[in-house]
Amino acid sequence: MRSEVRSVHFVGICGTAMAAAAAAMQEREFQVSGSDQDVYPPMSTFLAERKIGVMSGYAEHNLAHKPDLVVIGNAISRGNPEAEAALEKKLAYCSLPELLKEFFIRGKRSLVVTGTHGKTTTTSLLAWVFEHNGLNPSYLIGGIPNNLEQGARFTDGEWFIIEGDEYDTAFFDKRSKFVHYLPEVAVINNLEFDHADIFDNLAAIQRSFSHFIRLIPRNGLLLANGDDPNLAALLNGTHCPVKRFGLGEDNAVRAFNLKLAPTASEFEIPSFKFHLNLVGELNVRNALAVVACAKHCGLSNKQIQSAFDTFKGIKRRMEVRGIAGGVTVVDDFGHHPTAIRETLRALRIKYPRQKIWAVFEPRSNTTRRNVFQTELVSAFANADAVVVAQVARLELLPAQERLDPARLMQDLQACGKPAAYLPDADAIVGHVTKNLQGGDVICVFSNGGFGGIHGKLLERLGRA
Repeated sequence: MRSEVRSVHFVGICGTAMAAAAAAMQEREFQVSGSDQDVYPPMSTFLAERKIGVMSGYAEHNLAHKPDLVVIGNAISRGNPEAEAALEKKLAYCSLPELLKEFFIRGKRSLVVTGTHGKTTTTSLLAWVFEHNGLNPSYLIGGIPNNLEQGARFTDGEWFIIEGDEYDTAFFDKRSKFVHYLPEVAVINNLEFDHADIFDNLAAIQRSFSHFIRLIPRNGLLLANGDDPNLAALLNGTHCPVKRFGLGEDNAVRAFNLKLAPTASEFEIPSFKFHLNLVGELNVRNALAVVACAKHCGLSNKQIQSAFDTFKGIKRRMEVRGIAGGVTVVDDFGHHPTAIRETLRALRIKYPRQKIWAVFEPRSNTTRRNVFQTELVSAFANADAVVVAQVARLELLPAQERLDPARLMQDLQACGKPAAYLPDADAIVGHVTKNLQGGDVICVFSNGGFGGIHGKLLERLGRA
Protein backbone atom coordinates (compact mmCIF):
# COMPACT_ATOMS: atom_id res chain seq x y z
CA MET A 1 0.00 0.00 0.00
CA ARG A 2 2.70 2.47 0.96
CA SER A 3 4.64 2.24 -2.31
CA GLU A 4 1.58 2.87 -4.47
CA VAL A 5 0.10 5.83 -2.59
CA ARG A 6 0.98 9.44 -3.30
CA SER A 7 -2.36 11.18 -2.75
CA VAL A 8 -4.88 10.58 0.06
CA HIS A 9 -8.43 11.88 0.44
CA PHE A 10 -10.14 11.81 3.89
CA VAL A 11 -13.93 11.49 3.94
CA GLY A 12 -14.93 12.99 7.30
CA ILE A 13 -11.64 14.84 7.77
CA CYS A 14 -12.81 17.05 10.64
CA GLY A 15 -12.88 14.22 13.17
CA THR A 16 -10.10 14.75 15.69
CA ALA A 17 -8.17 11.59 14.82
CA MET A 18 -8.84 11.95 11.08
CA ALA A 19 -7.52 15.52 11.05
CA ALA A 20 -4.40 14.54 13.00
CA ALA A 21 -3.70 11.66 10.62
CA ALA A 22 -4.27 13.90 7.59
CA ALA A 23 -1.80 16.47 8.93
CA ALA A 24 0.76 13.74 9.64
CA MET A 25 0.37 12.33 6.12
CA GLN A 26 0.98 15.78 4.66
CA GLU A 27 4.09 16.17 6.80
CA ARG A 28 5.30 12.95 5.17
CA GLU A 29 4.84 14.64 1.76
CA PHE A 30 1.65 12.92 0.66
CA GLN A 31 -0.87 15.03 -1.22
CA VAL A 32 -3.80 15.39 1.18
CA SER A 33 -7.38 16.49 0.60
CA GLY A 34 -10.55 16.01 2.58
CA SER A 35 -14.24 16.70 2.99
CA ASP A 36 -16.74 16.96 5.79
CA GLN A 37 -20.34 17.96 6.37
CA ASP A 38 -19.58 20.06 9.45
CA VAL A 39 -16.55 22.29 8.93
CA TYR A 40 -15.99 24.56 11.92
CA PRO A 41 -13.33 25.36 14.57
CA PRO A 42 -11.27 24.04 16.14
CA MET A 43 -10.62 21.35 13.52
CA SER A 44 -11.18 23.67 10.53
CA THR A 45 -8.59 26.03 12.01
CA PHE A 46 -6.20 23.16 12.72
CA LEU A 47 -6.38 22.03 9.07
CA ALA A 48 -6.22 25.55 7.63
CA GLU A 49 -3.06 26.30 9.60
CA ARG A 50 -1.50 23.27 7.91
CA LYS A 51 -2.77 24.40 4.49
CA ILE A 52 -5.01 21.35 4.06
CA GLY A 53 -8.02 22.27 1.96
CA VAL A 54 -11.37 21.01 3.21
CA MET A 55 -14.33 20.63 0.86
CA SER A 56 -17.55 21.52 2.65
CA GLY A 57 -20.17 18.84 2.17
CA TYR A 58 -19.92 15.41 0.58
CA ALA A 59 -20.11 15.10 -3.20
CA GLU A 60 -18.91 12.70 -5.88
CA HIS A 61 -16.92 15.46 -7.61
CA ASN A 62 -14.74 15.75 -4.47
CA LEU A 63 -13.05 12.61 -5.81
CA ALA A 64 -12.63 13.91 -9.36
CA HIS A 65 -8.85 14.11 -8.86
CA LYS A 66 -8.82 10.31 -8.38
CA PRO A 67 -6.76 10.02 -5.17
CA ASP A 68 -4.59 6.94 -4.77
CA LEU A 69 -6.30 6.16 -1.43
CA VAL A 70 -9.61 7.19 0.13
CA VAL A 71 -9.80 7.05 3.94
CA ILE A 72 -13.42 6.64 4.99
CA GLY A 73 -14.30 7.78 8.50
CA ASN A 74 -16.24 5.76 11.06
CA ALA A 75 -19.23 8.12 10.89
CA ILE A 76 -19.68 7.61 7.13
CA SER A 77 -22.51 5.30 6.03
CA ARG A 78 -23.68 3.74 2.78
CA GLY A 79 -25.47 6.41 0.78
CA ASN A 80 -22.74 8.97 1.36
CA PRO A 81 -21.95 10.17 -2.19
CA GLU A 82 -18.18 9.88 -1.75
CA ALA A 83 -18.40 6.40 -0.25
CA GLU A 84 -20.69 5.37 -3.11
CA ALA A 85 -18.31 6.83 -5.70
CA ALA A 86 -15.30 5.08 -4.14
CA LEU A 87 -17.11 1.75 -4.35
CA GLU A 88 -18.49 2.31 -7.84
CA LYS A 89 -15.20 3.49 -9.36
CA LYS A 90 -13.25 0.79 -7.51
CA LEU A 91 -10.91 3.30 -5.87
CA ALA A 92 -8.56 2.02 -3.20
CA TYR A 93 -10.10 2.77 0.18
CA CYS A 94 -9.51 1.95 3.83
CA SER A 95 -10.60 2.88 7.33
CA LEU A 96 -8.65 5.19 9.61
CA PRO A 97 -7.49 2.29 11.84
CA GLU A 98 -6.13 0.52 8.73
CA LEU A 99 -4.29 3.69 7.69
CA LEU A 100 -2.79 4.01 11.17
CA LYS A 101 -1.70 0.39 11.11
CA GLU A 102 0.11 0.53 7.77
CA PHE A 103 1.53 4.06 7.76
CA PHE A 104 2.20 4.83 11.44
CA ILE A 105 2.19 1.78 13.73
CA ARG A 106 3.86 -0.98 11.73
CA GLY A 107 7.52 -1.24 12.71
CA LYS A 108 6.98 0.50 16.06
CA ARG A 109 6.42 -0.90 19.53
CA SER A 110 2.69 -0.55 20.00
CA LEU A 111 1.15 -0.13 23.47
CA VAL A 112 -2.63 -0.42 23.25
CA VAL A 113 -4.89 0.60 26.14
CA THR A 114 -8.40 -0.89 26.07
CA GLY A 115 -11.37 -1.49 28.35
CA THR A 116 -14.83 -0.09 28.96
CA HIS A 117 -13.73 2.64 31.38
CA GLY A 118 -10.59 4.67 31.94
CA LYS A 119 -9.02 4.26 28.49
CA THR A 120 -8.45 7.96 27.91
CA THR A 121 -7.03 8.63 31.37
CA THR A 122 -4.76 5.58 31.27
CA THR A 123 -3.49 6.30 27.75
CA SER A 124 -2.88 9.95 28.61
CA LEU A 125 -0.99 9.08 31.78
CA LEU A 126 1.08 6.42 29.99
CA ALA A 127 1.93 8.80 27.13
CA TRP A 128 3.00 11.44 29.65
CA VAL A 129 5.23 8.96 31.51
CA PHE A 130 7.04 8.22 28.25
CA GLU A 131 7.14 11.85 27.10
CA HIS A 132 8.28 13.16 30.50
CA ASN A 133 11.16 10.70 30.44
CA GLY A 134 12.37 11.72 26.98
CA LEU A 135 11.12 8.73 24.96
CA ASN A 136 9.33 10.89 22.35
CA PRO A 137 6.35 8.55 21.79
CA SER A 138 3.74 8.74 19.08
CA TYR A 139 0.28 8.69 20.59
CA LEU A 140 -3.39 8.76 19.67
CA ILE A 141 -5.81 9.49 22.52
CA GLY A 142 -9.57 10.01 22.57
CA GLY A 143 -9.23 13.17 24.65
CA ILE A 144 -6.93 16.12 25.26
CA PRO A 145 -4.32 15.59 28.03
CA ASN A 146 -3.48 18.94 29.60
CA ASN A 147 0.25 18.13 29.60
CA LEU A 148 0.33 17.32 25.89
CA GLU A 149 -2.29 19.85 24.66
CA GLN A 150 -3.27 17.61 21.74
CA GLY A 151 -4.77 14.18 21.40
CA ALA A 152 -2.50 12.88 18.64
CA ARG A 153 1.12 13.11 17.62
CA PHE A 154 3.23 11.06 15.25
CA THR A 155 6.99 10.99 15.84
CA ASP A 156 10.02 9.02 14.70
CA GLY A 157 10.36 7.42 18.14
CA GLU A 158 10.06 3.66 18.62
CA TRP A 159 6.92 3.78 20.80
CA PHE A 160 3.32 4.18 19.68
CA ILE A 161 0.80 4.58 22.53
CA ILE A 162 -2.83 4.34 21.45
CA GLU A 163 -6.28 4.22 23.00
CA GLY A 164 -7.90 1.07 21.68
CA ASP A 165 -11.62 1.51 21.12
CA GLU A 166 -13.87 -1.57 20.89
CA TYR A 167 -16.34 0.30 18.68
CA ASP A 168 -16.60 -0.90 15.08
CA THR A 169 -14.09 0.27 12.46
CA ALA A 170 -16.20 1.42 9.47
CA PHE A 171 -19.37 0.56 7.57
CA PHE A 172 -17.36 -2.00 5.60
CA ASP A 173 -15.44 -3.41 8.58
CA LYS A 174 -17.52 -4.24 11.64
CA ARG A 175 -14.57 -5.48 13.69
CA SER A 176 -13.49 -3.44 16.70
CA LYS A 177 -11.00 -0.70 15.90
CA PHE A 178 -8.38 -2.13 18.25
CA VAL A 179 -7.78 -5.25 16.13
CA HIS A 180 -5.81 -3.05 13.72
CA TYR A 181 -3.29 -1.70 16.22
CA LEU A 182 -0.58 -4.42 16.24
CA PRO A 183 -0.34 -4.67 20.04
CA GLU A 184 2.99 -5.57 21.60
CA VAL A 185 1.70 -4.72 25.06
CA ALA A 186 -2.06 -4.62 25.59
CA VAL A 187 -3.81 -3.22 28.65
CA ILE A 188 -7.39 -4.23 29.46
CA ASN A 189 -8.63 -2.04 32.31
CA ASN A 190 -12.07 -3.63 32.71
CA LEU A 191 -14.92 -5.04 30.67
CA GLU A 192 -18.65 -4.26 30.85
CA PHE A 193 -21.59 -4.14 28.49
CA ASP A 194 -21.65 -0.98 26.38
CA HIS A 195 -22.34 0.15 22.80
CA ALA A 196 -25.77 -1.46 22.67
CA ASP A 197 -26.15 -0.29 19.07
CA ILE A 198 -23.49 -2.72 17.82
CA PHE A 199 -23.13 -5.39 20.55
CA ASP A 200 -26.03 -7.62 21.54
CA ASN A 201 -24.76 -8.55 24.97
CA LEU A 202 -21.72 -8.85 27.21
CA ALA A 203 -20.68 -12.11 25.54
CA ALA A 204 -20.39 -10.31 22.19
CA ILE A 205 -18.03 -7.75 23.71
CA GLN A 206 -15.99 -10.49 25.38
CA ARG A 207 -15.71 -12.21 21.98
CA SER A 208 -14.34 -9.02 20.42
CA PHE A 209 -11.78 -8.65 23.20
CA SER A 210 -10.77 -12.29 22.77
CA HIS A 211 -10.03 -11.57 19.09
CA PHE A 212 -7.84 -8.66 20.18
CA ILE A 213 -5.96 -10.81 22.68
CA ARG A 214 -5.14 -13.32 19.94
CA LEU A 215 -3.09 -10.64 18.17
CA ILE A 216 -0.56 -10.17 21.00
CA PRO A 217 2.72 -11.86 19.99
CA ARG A 218 4.50 -14.41 22.14
CA ASN A 219 7.18 -11.80 22.96
CA GLY A 220 4.51 -9.31 23.96
CA LEU A 221 2.43 -8.96 27.14
CA LEU A 222 -1.22 -8.82 28.14
CA LEU A 223 -1.83 -6.68 31.23
CA ALA A 224 -5.33 -7.26 32.57
CA ASN A 225 -7.37 -6.16 35.57
CA GLY A 226 -7.26 -9.30 37.69
CA ASP A 227 -10.12 -8.09 39.88
CA ASP A 228 -12.65 -7.98 37.04
CA PRO A 229 -14.76 -11.16 36.81
CA ASN A 230 -15.83 -10.34 33.25
CA LEU A 231 -12.20 -10.62 32.14
CA ALA A 232 -11.28 -13.82 33.96
CA ALA A 233 -12.41 -16.24 31.25
CA LEU A 234 -10.37 -14.39 28.60
CA LEU A 235 -7.04 -14.73 30.39
CA ASN A 236 -6.58 -18.50 30.12
CA GLY A 237 -5.02 -20.30 27.19
CA THR A 238 -3.54 -17.27 25.42
CA HIS A 239 -0.34 -17.52 23.38
CA CYS A 240 1.33 -14.57 25.07
CA PRO A 241 2.44 -13.84 28.64
CA VAL A 242 -0.32 -12.56 30.90
CA LYS A 243 0.17 -10.39 33.97
CA ARG A 244 -2.69 -9.30 36.21
CA PHE A 245 -2.87 -5.99 38.06
CA GLY A 246 -5.33 -4.81 40.69
CA LEU A 247 -6.03 -4.50 44.39
CA GLY A 248 -6.58 -8.18 45.12
CA GLU A 249 -3.85 -10.39 46.54
CA ASP A 250 -3.71 -12.69 43.51
CA ASN A 251 -2.44 -9.96 41.18
CA ALA A 252 1.19 -9.98 40.06
CA VAL A 253 1.21 -6.16 40.16
CA ARG A 254 -0.75 -5.31 43.26
CA ALA A 255 -1.63 -2.01 44.90
CA PHE A 256 -2.04 -1.99 48.66
CA ASN A 257 -2.19 0.54 51.50
CA LEU A 258 -4.55 2.54 49.31
CA LYS A 259 -5.32 6.07 50.53
CA LEU A 260 -7.85 8.29 48.78
CA ALA A 261 -7.61 11.96 49.73
CA PRO A 262 -9.47 15.06 48.46
CA THR A 263 -6.68 16.17 46.12
CA ALA A 264 -4.58 13.05 45.52
CA SER A 265 -4.33 9.30 45.93
CA GLU A 266 -1.60 7.10 47.32
CA PHE A 267 -0.83 3.41 46.90
CA GLU A 268 2.08 1.03 47.30
CA ILE A 269 3.53 -1.82 45.34
CA PRO A 270 6.27 -3.95 46.87
CA SER A 271 9.26 -1.70 47.58
CA PHE A 272 7.74 1.58 46.36
CA LYS A 273 5.03 4.08 47.31
CA PHE A 274 3.28 6.04 44.54
CA HIS A 275 1.48 9.37 44.81
CA LEU A 276 -1.07 10.39 42.18
CA ASN A 277 -2.57 13.82 41.53
CA LEU A 278 -5.91 12.22 40.64
CA VAL A 279 -8.79 11.32 42.92
CA GLY A 280 -10.70 8.07 43.26
CA GLU A 281 -10.20 4.32 43.17
CA LEU A 282 -10.79 4.04 39.42
CA ASN A 283 -7.89 6.41 38.79
CA VAL A 284 -5.68 4.35 41.08
CA ARG A 285 -6.46 1.30 38.96
CA ASN A 286 -5.67 3.32 35.84
CA ALA A 287 -2.35 4.35 37.35
CA LEU A 288 -1.57 0.80 38.39
CA ALA A 289 -1.97 -0.31 34.76
CA VAL A 290 0.46 2.45 33.74
CA VAL A 291 2.97 1.35 36.37
CA ALA A 292 2.81 -2.25 35.16
CA CYS A 293 3.17 -1.27 31.50
CA ALA A 294 5.94 1.30 32.00
CA LYS A 295 8.00 -1.02 34.19
CA HIS A 296 7.70 -3.78 31.59
CA CYS A 297 9.03 -1.29 29.02
CA GLY A 298 12.08 -0.51 31.13
CA LEU A 299 11.17 2.58 33.15
CA SER A 300 11.95 2.74 36.85
CA ASN A 301 9.56 3.46 39.70
CA LYS A 302 11.23 6.85 40.21
CA GLN A 303 10.83 7.77 36.56
CA ILE A 304 7.15 6.86 36.70
CA GLN A 305 6.59 8.80 39.92
CA SER A 306 8.32 11.85 38.47
CA ALA A 307 5.77 11.86 35.64
CA PHE A 308 2.89 11.29 38.07
CA ASP A 309 4.04 14.35 40.02
CA THR A 310 3.64 16.58 36.97
CA PHE A 311 0.51 15.08 35.38
CA LYS A 312 -2.22 17.70 34.96
CA GLY A 313 -5.21 15.55 34.01
CA ILE A 314 -7.40 15.46 30.91
CA LYS A 315 -9.99 17.82 29.54
CA ARG A 316 -13.56 16.63 30.18
CA ARG A 317 -12.48 14.11 32.81
CA MET A 318 -13.67 15.58 36.14
CA GLU A 319 -12.46 18.92 34.79
CA VAL A 320 -13.33 22.03 36.79
CA ARG A 321 -14.64 24.44 34.16
CA GLY A 322 -15.00 27.34 36.55
CA ILE A 323 -16.31 28.70 39.83
CA ALA A 324 -18.98 31.41 39.93
CA GLY A 325 -21.09 32.58 42.83
CA GLY A 326 -19.23 30.12 45.01
CA VAL A 327 -20.52 27.20 42.88
CA THR A 328 -18.04 24.83 41.20
CA VAL A 329 -18.97 23.59 37.70
CA VAL A 330 -17.36 20.28 36.72
CA ASP A 331 -17.35 18.73 33.24
CA ASP A 332 -17.16 14.96 32.83
CA PHE A 333 -17.41 12.73 29.76
CA GLY A 334 -19.07 9.94 31.76
CA HIS A 335 -22.05 8.36 30.02
CA HIS A 336 -22.01 4.75 31.30
CA PRO A 337 -23.49 4.03 34.77
CA THR A 338 -20.15 2.73 36.08
CA ALA A 339 -18.28 5.82 34.87
CA ILE A 340 -20.92 8.10 36.42
CA ARG A 341 -20.81 6.17 39.70
CA GLU A 342 -17.01 6.25 39.94
CA THR A 343 -16.79 9.95 39.09
CA LEU A 344 -19.36 10.79 41.77
CA ARG A 345 -17.52 8.60 44.27
CA ALA A 346 -14.34 10.54 43.50
CA LEU A 347 -16.16 13.87 43.76
CA ARG A 348 -17.54 12.84 47.15
CA ILE A 349 -13.96 12.31 48.30
CA LYS A 350 -12.87 15.64 46.83
CA TYR A 351 -15.88 17.59 48.14
CA PRO A 352 -16.90 15.65 51.27
CA ARG A 353 -19.22 18.32 52.75
CA GLN A 354 -20.60 20.07 49.69
CA LYS A 355 -23.92 19.41 48.00
CA ILE A 356 -23.23 17.63 44.72
CA TRP A 357 -25.59 18.01 41.77
CA ALA A 358 -25.44 15.49 38.91
CA VAL A 359 -26.69 16.78 35.55
CA PHE A 360 -26.85 14.02 32.96
CA GLU A 361 -27.47 14.07 29.21
CA PRO A 362 -28.46 10.58 27.95
CA ARG A 363 -27.21 10.81 24.37
CA SER A 364 -24.99 7.76 23.84
CA ASN A 365 -26.43 4.87 21.85
CA THR A 366 -26.50 2.80 25.04
CA THR A 367 -27.91 5.23 27.62
CA ARG A 368 -30.72 6.20 25.25
CA ARG A 369 -31.85 2.60 25.62
CA ASN A 370 -33.32 0.89 28.67
CA VAL A 371 -30.44 -1.58 29.11
CA PHE A 372 -29.22 0.49 32.07
CA GLN A 373 -32.66 1.57 33.36
CA THR A 374 -31.98 0.12 36.83
CA GLU A 375 -28.21 0.69 36.93
CA LEU A 376 -28.62 4.43 36.35
CA VAL A 377 -30.48 4.78 39.64
CA SER A 378 -27.63 3.35 41.71
CA ALA A 379 -25.06 5.24 39.61
CA PHE A 380 -26.27 8.51 41.19
CA ALA A 381 -25.92 7.25 44.77
CA ASN A 382 -23.30 9.87 45.70
CA ALA A 383 -25.23 12.79 44.21
CA ASP A 384 -27.46 14.91 46.42
CA ALA A 385 -29.71 15.96 43.53
CA VAL A 386 -30.09 14.72 39.95
CA VAL A 387 -31.23 16.45 36.78
CA VAL A 388 -31.65 14.47 33.56
CA ALA A 389 -31.94 16.11 30.15
CA GLN A 390 -34.39 14.94 27.52
CA VAL A 391 -33.17 11.69 26.01
CA ALA A 392 -31.59 12.42 22.65
CA ARG A 393 -33.37 11.10 19.52
CA LEU A 394 -35.64 8.90 21.63
CA GLU A 395 -38.25 8.74 18.87
CA LEU A 396 -35.76 6.93 16.60
CA LEU A 397 -35.71 3.89 18.89
CA PRO A 398 -38.40 1.20 19.08
CA ALA A 399 -40.68 1.90 22.05
CA GLN A 400 -39.67 -1.32 23.82
CA GLU A 401 -35.98 -0.33 23.73
CA ARG A 402 -36.23 3.25 25.02
CA LEU A 403 -35.02 4.51 28.36
CA ASP A 404 -38.08 5.38 30.45
CA PRO A 405 -37.41 8.85 31.94
CA ALA A 406 -40.58 8.87 34.06
CA ARG A 407 -39.64 5.59 35.70
CA LEU A 408 -36.07 6.85 36.25
CA MET A 409 -37.43 9.93 38.04
CA GLN A 410 -39.75 7.80 40.19
CA ASP A 411 -36.96 5.41 41.16
CA LEU A 412 -34.58 8.23 42.07
CA GLN A 413 -37.24 10.01 44.13
CA ALA A 414 -38.11 6.73 45.86
CA CYS A 415 -34.50 6.67 47.04
CA GLY A 416 -35.05 10.08 48.63
CA LYS A 417 -33.14 11.92 45.92
CA PRO A 418 -34.54 15.14 44.39
CA ALA A 419 -34.74 14.52 40.65
CA ALA A 420 -36.00 16.43 37.63
CA TYR A 421 -36.39 15.61 33.94
CA LEU A 422 -36.07 18.75 31.79
CA PRO A 423 -36.08 19.37 28.04
CA ASP A 424 -32.80 21.19 27.38
CA ALA A 425 -29.77 23.06 28.70
CA ASP A 426 -31.63 26.35 29.16
CA ALA A 427 -34.39 24.75 31.23
CA ILE A 428 -31.80 22.94 33.34
CA VAL A 429 -29.82 26.14 33.96
CA GLY A 430 -33.01 27.90 35.07
CA HIS A 431 -34.00 25.05 37.39
CA VAL A 432 -30.60 24.50 38.95
CA THR A 433 -29.65 28.15 39.53
CA LYS A 434 -32.89 28.74 41.47
CA ASN A 435 -31.89 26.07 43.97
CA LEU A 436 -28.11 26.45 44.22
CA GLN A 437 -26.24 27.74 47.24
CA GLY A 438 -22.65 28.89 47.56
CA GLY A 439 -20.34 25.90 47.98
CA ASP A 440 -22.43 23.55 45.84
CA VAL A 441 -20.80 21.45 43.12
CA ILE A 442 -22.45 20.73 39.76
CA CYS A 443 -21.06 17.85 37.71
CA VAL A 444 -22.30 17.77 34.12
CA PHE A 445 -22.15 14.32 32.52
CA SER A 446 -22.25 14.29 28.73
CA ASN A 447 -20.32 12.90 25.78
CA GLY A 448 -21.44 15.83 23.63
CA GLY A 449 -21.68 19.62 23.74
CA PHE A 450 -24.92 19.65 25.78
CA GLY A 451 -26.01 23.04 24.40
CA GLY A 452 -23.06 24.87 25.95
CA ILE A 453 -24.49 24.24 29.41
CA HIS A 454 -21.20 24.78 31.27
CA GLY A 455 -20.76 28.32 29.99
CA LYS A 456 -24.45 29.09 30.51
CA LEU A 457 -24.27 27.94 34.13
CA LEU A 458 -21.17 29.99 34.86
CA GLU A 459 -22.58 33.06 33.12
CA ARG A 460 -25.89 32.89 35.03
CA LEU A 461 -24.16 32.22 38.33
CA GLY A 462 -21.80 35.14 37.73
CA ARG A 463 -24.79 37.46 37.37
CA ALA A 464 -26.64 36.16 40.42
